[in-house]
Amino acid sequence: MEQKVVAIRDAYGAALKNLGGQNEKVVVLEADVGSSSKSILFGKAYPERYFNVGIAELNMVAMAAGFAKSGLIPFVNCFAVFMTTRAADPLNSLIAYDNLNVKVAATYCGLSPAYDGASHHANSDLAFIRSVPNFTVISVCDAVETEKAVQAAAKLNGPVYLRLSRAGAPVIFDESYDFQVGKGVLLKEGKDVTLIATGALVQQSLAAAELLAAEGISAEVLDIHTIKPIDQELILASAQKTGAVVTAEEHSIYGGLGSAVAEVLVEHAPLPLERIGMSGYAESGPYEALLHKYELDAPAIAAKAKKVLTRKK
Repeated sequence: MEQKVVAIRDAYGAALKNLGGQNEKVVVLEADVGSSSKSILFGKAYPERYFNVGIAELNMVAMAAGFAKSGLIPFVNCFAVFMTTRAADPLNSLIAYDNLNVKVAATYCGLSPAYDGASHHANSDLAFIRSVPNFTVISVCDAVETEKAVQAAAKLNGPVYLRLSRAGAPVIFDESYDFQVGKGVLLKEGKDVTLIATGALVQQSLAAAELLAAEGISAEVLDIHTIKPIDQELILASAQKTGAVVTAEEHSIYGGLGSAVAEVLVEHAPLPLERIGMSGYAESGPYEALLHKYELDAPAIAAKAKKVLTRKK
């Protein structure tokens, strides 16, 4: 049966609107991209709690600090590339430093802006936000995980960075899914190699596991939706079982999931690791074509898995 595909941004907008009906303390701030981030759905339902500040990301985050100090739960919305560059100062000096209860919805992550090109692609945001103290960092892979993550973020007391794609994603989970911050998910058991993925590359890793199975290679697949704090226990258990790891993320190979997993392995269980990710800027183009060109798709992940297997002792 063909999987249902839902755009992550659509799932986020619906989840934010639902949250607004459940909790009157939730307020939403938008940097003039409400129709793109889909936070406009909240704005239409609760206009008195919706603030479009214009193209002023730094001021938006500073305003959110004031809302949080007043006991409200602000969700700030902007493209990930601008959230972690133009608003980097208040994210660090106001939100993180005072450990404020602000939820940062960073949309259009990775290559999902596609035709908008390198100016809008976000391939270094995880590297920045993962290094900022007090932030919980979440990167979702499908519509169900998005809805669950929005609910979990609202309940968590402290700064949360929620990484959201623009693109459509096959629905992996159903409503029974027990999303837990800081706890990864074993999606497929295997014995030869572990594929550790986040965001859109979770589905690509599942597809890669099918390609590998056709060649007699048994791949275990993990969804690491929480980049920080990362699930060391699950990563180590799987890595020590298979003896080889491939990480896959729609982000630079520097500072994101691959780096986080490498830190866990080098400290606790050194073993062969290969990383899938960006190493530079990308051009404009169709999203799926970009994933293929920059070797972020299932065939590329499968090839990297076969490479890491040659390094197993």
